[in-house]
Amino acid sequence: MGVSGSGKSTVAAMVAERLGWDFAEGDEMHPPANVDKMQAGTPLTDEDRWPWLDVVAGWIRTHLDDGRPGVVTCSALKRSYRDVLRAPGVVFVHVAGDGALIADRMSARSGHFMPTSLLASQLATLELPQADEAHVTIAADRTPEEESAEVLERLGLSPNA
Repeated sequence: MGVSGSGKSTVAAMVAERLGWDFAEGDEMHPPANVDKMQAGTPLTDEDRWPWLDVVAGWIRTHLDDGRPGVVTCSALKRSYRDVLRAPGVVFVHVAGDGALIADRMSARSGHFMPTSLLASQLATLELPQADEAHVTIAADRTPEEESAEVLERLGLSPNA
């Protein structure tokens, strides 16, 4: 979880690959109307997000029901959003970083629908995970390899050989 540009997708994909787990990019689950809105520089509303969060939660539930481990990315900016995704065995990994660093990362990437102009609204919406939520927070200030290694270490997971 984390704001757009924090590196959550890169880190999540590396964690999933190292563990041999399924991976899903939550941004790919957005309906076209949400993507169009974000591309136009308009922040999503809660009403825009609920159906998308239900799709992400469905992916999580399917994996839990099938006993298949997985990693899925989702901004999960508010506690109420995380409540939709939360289930026994789900741990949120918050990739947190300085706004200026994240803006630089967003400016450098290509092919993503989220413009840098929406970063301020994401940072304003972000509700940090609380002690009663299963989570770890990692700093988005190192290489993705270092960040993904920290995730594995903090969650006590061993990569596949």
